[in-house]
Amino acid sequence: MSEASFLPPPQPGGASRITMPQLATVVAVAIVLFVAQDVFVPLAIAMLITFALSPLVTAMRRRGLPLLWSVLIVVALAFSLIAIFSFVVASQLAQLAQNLPIFQANIIHKVESLKATGGEHGLASRLSDMISAINTEIGAALPSGIEKPMPVEVVQSSNALAFLENLVIPLISPIATVGLVIVVVIFMLLEREDLRDRFIRLVGTNDLYRTTQVLEEAGGRVANYLLVQLLVNTIYAVPIGIGLYFIGVPNAALWGMLTLILRFVPYIGSVLAAAFPLFLAFAVSPDWSAVLWTGALFAVVELVTSNVIEPWLYGSRTGVSPLAIIVAAIFWTFLWGPLGLILSTPLTVCLVVLGRHIPQFALFDILFGDEPVLAPHAKLYQRMLAGDAMEATFGATEALEELDVVDYHQTAMVPALLLAQDDSERGVLTAEQQARLATVAFEVVADLQAEMEAERDAVTETPLPGLGLRFRVVGGRSALDDVSAAVLAQVLQAEGAAAEFSPHLDLAPSRLAALDTDNADCLLLCYLDHRPARASLLHIRRIKRAAPHLRVGVVILQMPPDLVDSASGLRHLQAVSPSKLAEAEDIGADFAVTSLEAALEAAWQREAPKPVPDTHKPTPRVVSRRRSKIPA
Repeated sequence: MSEASFLPPPQPGGASRITMPQLATVVAVAIVLFVAQDVFVPLAIAMLITFALSPLVTAMRRRGLPLLWSVLIVVALAFSLIAIFSFVVASQLAQLAQNLPIFQANIIHKVESLKATGGEHGLASRLSDMISAINTEIGAALPSGIEKPMPVEVVQSSNALAFLENLVIPLISPIATVGLVIVVVIFMLLEREDLRDRFIRLVGTNDLYRTTQVLEEAGGRVANYLLVQLLVNTIYAVPIGIGLYFIGVPNAALWGMLTLILRFVPYIGSVLAAAFPLFLAFAVSPDWSAVLWTGALFAVVELVTSNVIEPWLYGSRTGVSPLAIIVAAIFWTFLWGPLGLILSTPLTVCLVVLGRHIPQFALFDILFGDEPVLAPHAKLYQRMLAGDAMEATFGATEALEELDVVDYHQTAMVPALLLAQDDSERGVLTAEQQARLATVAFEVVADLQAEMEAERDAVTETPLPGLGLRFRVVGGRSALDDVSAAVLAQVLQAEGAAAEFSPHLDLAPSRLAALDTDNADCLLLCYLDHRPARASLLHIRRIKRAAPHLRVGVVILQMPPDLVDSASGLRHLQAVSPSKLAEAEDIGADFAVTSLEAALEAAWQREAPKPVPDTHKPTPRVVSRRRSKIPA
């Protein structure tokens, strides 16, 4: 019985491509963000604080508290904690500045001891000598006979306006910024519903589902990131502060609080947090014990936090790839300085979420998202086309950790071969590229065979549907068809059958005996062309006449229906026509199918082969036109 499954038509709005207008827009927006950073930085901080405080406001409203009181209580508590934190940090910094001259003697003593330990030719000695030589040269370059000029100080009369400009305004500016952030946070929390509705109206009300997904995912990811990261940083900073206190590092509370802030910086935050206490331990301790204990403290806390606490607390990823986090940190630091470095990850998360759901922002999801941008079959085809057998094989063996051989070939290898067949038909795939691609594909199949046999030896043998059946799988008419035949043979073997593969060259009349049809129950012809020529299908009749006991099946593979080409930015491939399957059966095929699963289902049928259709037809009588004109 013939089987035909039809592929869905290309979906509108396929995969987005990066265009020059998009790049120009991104550059223009970046310039605006840089020039107007005094406006956008407070708004960005207020927006992120709003994301972080929204769950708390929602929780208080669920307890019956009015919206206004919920917002005021949450904002008051949050900014009170921020104020206390800032006050402690400022006081600790002032105390540290007063104590710095005390540490100078220990620093000089350690440098001298390092110089003495390293000898005259040690690194510390060379650095010290180099600094002394530079100072000597500079001193020698100055004229010695000229008296030093007397410094002249110009004293201007001060007035109230100059006092305001020099003292009051620099103090008012940060206070005004903080006040602006607080006010914006309050109004954003109060007007959340109205802002949400306005955003929906701005993006478009024709797709409320997608817009709702953007709002929920952006708010959830950013709030989860900020709150969980704050909790992780607190868990990290508390033992650091306590440990530094017992080690004897001055201002341990300061370093614990700075550690809490610096760990918001991706990847290098812990290193920056450890640098200052290590230097201070080097300065205050007469020996090296404080330095060693400080380094060990940070190493142990970092290992425990990274390997135990963070995997436990993080219920979901940020959705941004690790490399993108680094690139985003550099970009936002360039735009907004240290504040941009701290805000880089949550801001990038918002852009990725927008790109994941809104086509106009798809550029950010492609560049910064952590989801694969190429479908598995497209990535496999690209690697085979490049002749990279190692990476193609590695990706295949890695996929087998989650899929079995049948599913992998149906979702990755067969679609990749279909892409190659389409490129070959369009004339863009040269003969050399086609041969190289087939060679790499055969290597992948061979490596998968070794993996499959090793796994079969490691597990207990279970009943398989193909046990006791013998198959011969032959390529239709090209090297790519040969690869598809080797794939199908491997799939049959995975189901317990005895399957052998033969190239399409064995279909020649002079080599038909090489197929060894006497030791097979069924022969399968594999094609990747969705419309194989009738002359190629006529092999069915010739094989069945040579081996009447043999069932012959035709497998014309097509793209699986669940792989929508437009979703991965690939061309839409044509489906196999039902008339072509019917033609194969009319010629004499026992079955004609379009997928590996259907081929397996048909191959397991233990039926008698169909007889070869009788193609002999009586020759029509030809009457001479000239004779027909003679009257009776």
